[in-house]
Amino acid sequence: MKFRKDSELVRSYVLGDESALAVLINRHQTRIYSFIFSKVYDHDVTEDIFQDTFIKVITTIKEGKYNEEGKFLPWVMRIAFNLTIDHFRGQKKSKTVSENIGGDDFSLFDFVHYTESNAEIDLIQEQINDDVKKLIAFLPEDQRIVLELRIFKGLSFKEIAEDTDVSINTALGRMRYALINLRKLIEENKITLTVR
Repeated sequence: MKFRKDSELVRSYVLGDESALAVLINRHQTRIYSFIFSKVYDHDVTEDIFQDTFIKVITTIKEGKYNEEGKFLPWVMRIAFNLTIDHFRGQKKSKTVSENIGGDDFSLFDFVHYTESNAEIDLIQEQINDDVKKLIAFLPEDQRIVLELRIFKGLSFKEIAEDTDVSINTALGRMRYALINLRKLIEENKITLTVR
């Protein structure tokens, strides 16, 4: 059987070939499932998010809104990524936090750094970083600086405190308020990190 590119299968599915979607799911399910599981560490939750991901894929394609020709896998991974964020937002707690910034609030940035490295993940990483940078621009300057130093330059809170000439507690407090304000900005301005 001739190998068909993802873009060809998507076109076939749009034209009514239901089996084309099955081929796409079978082709990419291991990578997508593994990606989700690496964030939630729960097979039941992973299965739910995986199914929701493909419900969104089907809905988007059926509504004629899919327009990322040749980039099917990165697009699906981005949907899975956002549904995973939604899961943790709903849980109101963070997972895999490398440093405790106080409380158990959901941190948008827990998901910014990946342990995997391949072309698709790198593409998603770049898109997420762009989105996050746009959101950070709306924050008060002192909070924005702490976030940029922590997230994009990888400085510890001790280094941030020294660089900005404040105490570590002040740096931690600014980070905490930055995350709270970032969530407010997302809600009030309807700024999301979801695929359209």
